[in-house]
Amino acid sequence: MKKDIHPKFYTEAKATCACGAIFAVGSTQSELSVEICSQCHPFYTGADRTVDTAGRIDRFKAKQAKSAAKKTTKASKA
Repeated sequence: MKKDIHPKFYTEAKATCACGAIFAVGSTQSELSVEICSQCHPFYTGADRTVDTAGRIDRFKAKQAKSAAKKTTKASKA
């Protein structure tokens, strides 16, 4: 096995969640930032929470409305 090709492994890396929870994990980075952890994830907490990052649902609905508008104008021209 080759020497000095593997990154350093931190057994007590500090992971910080968006909810404010801090816990230790094993990682190749000394500090991590995560969006969801076991303390705030709906599966573990039982709370129903919709995560809509960057308005994906709104963008999808706008895209569908724009497509429908194009189809109606194309049909009225014919």
